[in-house]
Amino acid sequence: MTLKLNEKYIRPFVDEKELASIQSEISAAHKVLLDGSGEGNDFLGWVDLPKNYDKEEFARIKVAAEKIKKSCDVFVVIGIGGSYLGSRAVIEFLNSPLYNTLKKDTPDVYFAGCNISPASLKELLQICEGRDVCINVISKSGTTTEPAIAFRVFRALLEKKYGVDGARERIFVTTDKARGTLKQFSDEAGYETFVVPDNVGGRFSVLTAVGLLPIAVSGVDIDALMKGAADASDAYKATSSIEESDCMKYVAYRNLMYRQGKATEVLVSYESYATMLNEWWKQLYGESEGKDKKGLFPASVIFSTDLHSLGQFIQDGKRNLFETVISVKSREVDFPIPYDEANVDGLNFLAGVELDEVNKTAMKGTILAHIDGGTPNMLLELEDRSAYSMGYLLYFFEFACGVSGYVLGVNPFNQPGVEAYKKNMFALLGKPGYEAQKAELEARLK
Repeated sequence: MTLKLNEKYIRPFVDEKELASIQSEISAAHKVLLDGSGEGNDFLGWVDLPKNYDKEEFARIKVAAEKIKKSCDVFVVIGIGGSYLGSRAVIEFLNSPLYNTLKKDTPDVYFAGCNISPASLKELLQICEGRDVCINVISKSGTTTEPAIAFRVFRALLEKKYGVDGARERIFVTTDKARGTLKQFSDEAGYETFVVPDNVGGRFSVLTAVGLLPIAVSGVDIDALMKGAADASDAYKATSSIEESDCMKYVAYRNLMYRQGKATEVLVSYESYATMLNEWWKQLYGESEGKDKKGLFPASVIFSTDLHSLGQFIQDGKRNLFETVISVKSREVDFPIPYDEANVDGLNFLAGVELDEVNKTAMKGTILAHIDGGTPNMLLELEDRSAYSMGYLLYFFEFACGVSGYVLGVNPFNQPGVEAYKKNMFALLGKPGYEAQKAELEARLK
């Protein structure tokens, strides 16, 4: 099985009656998601996307990716939130930055427009000096502050380096199909464009052109990625049974933990290449469920690194959290521990043992310690680190998120709270039309 949920370490915290009691709610939420009768039903395009996608655009994505590979050393992806987290998660999980720099047939992929840090932007510009550059700006409207600033900067860089005509061949835009300032500007400038679907929200968009173009440029097989997601879609849409579906089992346990007063879900990995997967997952669940004063707080750690810091809190701190651990079963790297004649560290008993075995043993020991300390654990076992398995895992989390949001009683597909900081920022910066708010906010800041 590509993905399996091992419930052994959470069952002691949930009795049979609790598990049985939530089945009807999950079945109802599963039905609402599939028949489109719930809130946010105009953003359900991702549900059937792994099979019902634009095949012509998919082919264009692969052609554009090959063109980019041949014409640049650095590929800069400009976007924020769902416009970059999904692609970065996949690229780093399957093709970590260190490994990617050793592949001569793909450019180095960097991300911009995901913050307003002048230091980060300057550093990336320095990385681009003396190297051929292509960019992909991703924005539904083209007016989101962070990517809009980065696009200004990199468009100017390309036009200065290659001229307006040369830059045109190096700028790729993923935006609305027909509307918005970025779409209009791109058509007038002659940039090749790809579509942000109207019915797919940003945090669910990794399997659209939003994620697929950067992923393809990095060298990942996007056909295999989509196949994995399609097979997961078939499996998880087929049944709402907790016993038959690991996806629904995940929904059940996390909602039962929430009802027991567990306010935080911690996503755990024992590999640093999963760092951005954790970040994508945090946006997916935080933005989908965190509303109406409800929802689990999504946090993440990379062990064993964080065992020497946050591990103390997870082991002995307030019992208001549970863990979901992702483990890749196969071993991609052979790395036996060397023998040391001096044996200064006393570790010769491990000489010849694979480092992956030590890592997985650390995981087992940690899970046992944490459940002994009162922290429930779920273990998600991924078969291997392949594009197919990654597609399967992405859809697992997306589908579980949709069902879980409806079980929680919220609209999983809007994000009303995201706009609050933007309004304040625009007012304080003096954007026209915000004069009254500016005066009020400045008075509050005094």
